[in-house]
Amino acid sequence: QVQLVESGGAVVQPGGSLRLSCAPSGFTFSNYAMSWVRQTPGKELELVAYINGGGAYSTYADSVKGRFTISRDNRENMLYLQMDTLEPDDTAVYKCAKAKWAFILLNHGDTSNYDAWGRGTQVTVSS
Repeated sequence: QVQLVESGGAVVQPGGSLRLSCAPSGFTFSNYAMSWVRQTPGKELELVAYINGGGAYSTYADSVKGRFTISRDNRENMLYLQMDTLEPDDTAVYKCAKAKWAFILLNHGDTSNYDAWGRGTQVTVSS
């Protein structure tokens, strides 16, 4: 049974940093690409960052490029999202998502490329 459990969300001031973690289970982690997505009330799920199964390739939403870093440890079976210079617009529930394959060539944000999501962790950026 695939499970994804996120942690690390908190309330932080603008300009601050957070590191989110995702603990996967029920599948061979290194065989699948992973992503971080976020959701705010009334808005669609938004891709934040993507990383392929081996960890050598990643891509980011324009809104977070240069501020967020996705990484994975395939020996420890963990996925991370380092978030720096946080802005109020980053406030959302952040979820990790498991892709159906080790690599997604196009449309990394298309939900049809994923088959499991965690429940999410709340990030609030506010002064």
